[in-house]
Amino acid sequence: MKQILFSLVLAGGVTFAAQAQSEQYNDAMKQQVGLLDSSNTYNAGGMQQLANTFERIAQAEQTQWLPYYYAAYCRVNEAYMTKDKGKIDELADMALVNAEKAQALKGKDADINCILSMILSARIGVDPMTRGMKYGPESAAVLEEAKKMDPENPRVYMLQGQALLYTPEAFGGSKTKAKEMFEVALTKFAAAKPASSIVPQWGEAYTKMLIEQIK
Repeated sequence: MKQILFSLVLAGGVTFAAQAQSEQYNDAMKQQVGLLDSSNTYNAGGMQQLANTFERIAQAEQTQWLPYYYAAYCRVNEAYMTKDKGKIDELADMALVNAEKAQALKGKDADINCILSMILSARIGVDPMTRGMKYGPESAAVLEEAKKMDPENPRVYMLQGQALLYTPEAFGGSKTKAKEMFEVALTKFAAAKPASSIVPQWGEAYTKMLIEQIK
C-alpha cells in the first residue's frame, strides 16, 4: 500500500512539474510573440534580439516547433532589414537552420513554407540581377506548395502579393494583381481562428500597409 501511495505521489509530482514547465513555456512565448510587431523591435537589432531569445527557448524546449519557427522568422526579417548585403546570406542560413528544425518537429506546414519562401526571397537582395531568376521561381514554388497545404492561410496570399508588387512588370509583376492578392489575404485574416495566442498570426497590419503603398 505504501508503495502504491508513493507511486501516486510521484506521478502527481511529475504531472505538476510538467504543467508548471508548460505554463512557463507558454508565458515566455506569449511575451516574445507579443513583441514581434512592436515598433521598438521591428528593426534589424530588435529582430536579432528576439531571434536570440527564441533560440534560447528552443534549446530549453527541444520538442516544441514554434520557438524554432519564430527564430527563423526573426532571422529572415533581420536579413531583409540589414543594410549590409554581406550579412544577408549568413542570416538567411541561420533562418534556414531554424526553419528546418521546426519542420523536423512539425512536419510539412504552410507557415513554415512561408518562412522558407521568405528566405529564398531574401537571398535575392544580395544581387537582384543575377539571383532573381534563380531564387524568385523557387520562392514562388514554395508558396504554391503552402497554398495546397492550407488554402486559408492569409500569409501565403500576402507573400504572393508582395512578390507581385516588387517584381518588375517585365518579369510578371503587377500592382493591380498585387492589390487583388492583398485583398484576398485580408479576407483570410478576418476569417482566421487561431488555435492559441502563440501560433503564427503575423502579417495583417503589414498587408494593410502594402495596400496603402499602391494607392
